[in-house]
Amino acid sequence: MAIFRFKALETQFSRTPVKVNFPKELPSEYFGENVFEKTKMQKHLSKEIYERITEAIDKGGRIDRKIADQVAVGMKAWAIERGATHYTHWFHPLTDSTAEKHDAFLEILPNGDKFENFDGEKLVQQEPDASSLPSGGIRNTFEARGYTAWDPSSPAFIVEKTLCIPTIFISYTGEALDYKTPLIRSLTALDKIATETCQLFDKDVKKVIATLGWEQEYFLIDEALYKARPDLMLTDRTLMGHASAKDQQLEDHYFGAIPDRVASYMRDFEIEAFKLGIPVKTRHNEVAPNQFECAPIFEEANLAVDHNLLVMDVMRRTARKHKFRVLFHEKPFKGVNGSAKHNNWSLATNTGVNLLKPGNKPKTNMQFIAFLVNTVKAVHENADLLRASIVSAGNEYRLGANEAPPSIISVFLGGHLSNILNDIEKRVSEKPMTPDEKTALKLDIGKIPEILLDNTDRNRTSPFAFTGNRFEFRAVGSSGNCAAPMIALNTAVAKQLKTFNKEVEELSQSGVKKDEAILQIVRNYIIDSKAVIFEGNGYSKEWEEEAERRNLTNIKDVTESLKHYKAEKYINLFKEMNVLSPREMEARYEVRIEKYKKTLQIESRVLADLALNHIVPTAIKYQSSLIENVKGLKELFSPEEFKELASARLVLIKEISQLISMIKLKVEEMRKERKKANNFENCEERVAAYAHNVKPYFEEIRYPIDKLERIVEDELWPLPKYREMLFAH
Repeated sequence: MAIFRFKALETQFSRTPVKVNFPKELPSEYFGENVFEKTKMQKHLSKEIYERITEAIDKGGRIDRKIADQVAVGMKAWAIERGATHYTHWFHPLTDSTAEKHDAFLEILPNGDKFENFDGEKLVQQEPDASSLPSGGIRNTFEARGYTAWDPSSPAFIVEKTLCIPTIFISYTGEALDYKTPLIRSLTALDKIATETCQLFDKDVKKVIATLGWEQEYFLIDEALYKARPDLMLTDRTLMGHASAKDQQLEDHYFGAIPDRVASYMRDFEIEAFKLGIPVKTRHNEVAPNQFECAPIFEEANLAVDHNLLVMDVMRRTARKHKFRVLFHEKPFKGVNGSAKHNNWSLATNTGVNLLKPGNKPKTNMQFIAFLVNTVKAVHENADLLRASIVSAGNEYRLGANEAPPSIISVFLGGHLSNILNDIEKRVSEKPMTPDEKTALKLDIGKIPEILLDNTDRNRTSPFAFTGNRFEFRAVGSSGNCAAPMIALNTAVAKQLKTFNKEVEELSQSGVKKDEAILQIVRNYIIDSKAVIFEGNGYSKEWEEEAERRNLTNIKDVTESLKHYKAEKYINLFKEMNVLSPREMEARYEVRIEKYKKTLQIESRVLADLALNHIVPTAIKYQSSLIENVKGLKELFSPEEFKELASARLVLIKEISQLISMIKLKVEEMRKERKKANNFENCEERVAAYAHNVKPYFEEIRYPIDKLERIVEDELWPLPKYREMLFAH
């Protein structure tokens, strides 16, 4: 294995970047060429059908069969022009990945006639075999039926020779089995209620759109080294490995020059992303060696989620062409920076206003303050739900560590905005304001744009930070579907705005002027949610103590966090907002804890296999060579000389024996605990046993293995080391 490792490194360091066949046009000229967007629709659909389909997309209306048939004909013609031979419904099951089943356009009649066929029925709905996709108990395994239904708000696209149609995925009885269905529901609820809020300030607002700009962090690793690490291949992370003497401590990788081979890979996947209409704008080196990031221009949230999942797939496929593997795991390497998927969220109106960006007048800024404060209060009231939406086996290694936002959910606003909210709290009372008070407050609010020009700091220790014109949810894991936290946030904010609208209406009906009613309610919300606003170092021990005094929860355990999906408070929230039914909530809880358990189960099996079948035999082999060496010394030298010359080797032999014994003992103890855990019939007891009784052995087994890595002769060590994987470009 060691010989293979060095051959792999030799190959790596002599490898030149893969030549990228760049299109002759600028990206703007081929952007979206593989997407059936509006310009393609205009070409392939009649004017009447085009207007009806775009109206249905813009307003969320239903599309009848006649329209669907004609859209299908135009879509098929366009796809075949682009070389497509198959079509698929592309959906987001509860696996955090995507799914697809390809069917050929080819039809053969009984008389032998052959032709390509694709009609409205095939466009609108499919019935994939859904028996092996997670349902959380919504249906039995033998009940394979599930339905995918066309989502016309996200345009169809072509990958290689397949027409991909974005769809929702539901059970035979109508429950959501995916992320897209509740995401669309949450966006619909937020649109309706936020529009009502906007009309308190601007009657021209008819629609509010949630926007999302994700930032995707990832690691690249040479394919040969990846294949020499069974733990990476099977779990996406290294279950063992001693720290490299040099990693990120010099801070020289962050924003450094992108290595040629990596840059070639980036250019290649960006070309494919542009063709798919994904507006990837930014690329750079991240903090850890061989860690990178890409980020797009903001888009409507549903489309942005589709594009994030699609770009991850493009990145994986492109990496193979460049003899790389891309790692999206939140913590593939111990001791260096992990990876996140920062979700930058905001709200935009049909009038072109970003509701989280101040305007240039007190009135528009009061609207900004109202949405800002309602969002802060929604986070305060639903912190446990937001945390539950982003916890996972991988993200557990990031949250709370001194490299990522803590498991305490807090909001960073920046000093200037915090001062303005404090000023509103002090000046506004339940009594009518004097003209002087109104003027002074309006002057202060009117200064917000000027202030925020110099207030775009990011508190990188905050999980939920305001960054000038949006909120950045920084705690989201890099491998997951970013729809999950968006569903939680959209729903929480929609509910909070609903309460706000109702309170404003009630106070206005009691005789209080509307603007004063808004200010009074905003002031009350500022007071109610002050505890969640924190401007300091979220990594510090002092903040943990302060957060406890503020009654903010700090749940580090994944299983405990996920239980909030069963909390009556959140079940009622999703039910009221028509986003998830109680049964759908329960199913999501079951799916999440089962996935967590299975991840730990797989990791424990892989760790045991590597420890006993790779590490221990290697250590014994090296120990045997030391023993032979000691025997030789004993034959050659006098007892006094032997004692002096062999003492260090004897100590080493003893230490290796102790470490081998420790590995074998801990692996056996872990195996017994895993067996006990598997015997629990209740899923919660089984998951708890894995989390609290099996998982602690991971570090106990890793410790002696990493010690052996420093002792055993380098040429014998069976796995590529951190210094090799992190610095191979």
